[in-house]
Parts: sequence; structure tokens; C-alpha cells
Amino acid sequence: MSRRVYCVHDQTEADGLDFAPWPGGLGQQVFAGIGKPAWSRWLAHQTMLINENRLSPLDPKHRAFLEGEMRKYLFERQTGSVAGYVPEPEG
Repeated sequence: MSRRVYCVHDQTEADGLDFAPWPGGLGQQVFAGIGKPAWSRWLAHQTMLINENRLSPLDPKHRAFLEGEMRKYLFERQTGSVAGYVPEPEG
């Protein structure tokens, strides 16, 4: 049986993550209050941010930017956009 959490992003109960996906307090906050579906959507959004902004996860400045965007996306329900980005149509 998987661990269940109240996902603060989706405002619903969902399967919890298997481990803290980020170091430190933010990782523990995500582990305790974000469900797998919301985390999966964040990963897709993060990939878009990395690609469109040409970020390197190894660069400390870029990691700090991604951490701030993660906090906004998951806990403040704000999605940062990239100037000129047009999402591909679904389907």
C-alpha cells in the first residue's frame, strides 16, 4: 500500500512520493505535502523551464532559480512562463 498525503497543490488526497525529491527543508516539505500527480506535472514544467531558458542543473544560480520556481509552482500555484513559449497542442 502506498503512502497517502493531502496534496496542497491539488487540494486532494493522493499517493505520496517515495522519497524526498530535493535536499533540505524544501524537499521535506514536498515529501510531506505533494502528491505524485502534482510532482509529475512539476517535472514536466521544470523540463520546459530548463529547455526554454537553457539552464544547467549543475549551475548553482540555475538550481536556485529552479528551486524558487518549484516553490511557486507547488505551493503558491504560480506558473512562471518563458517569453515567447507556446505549448504544443495536446493530442
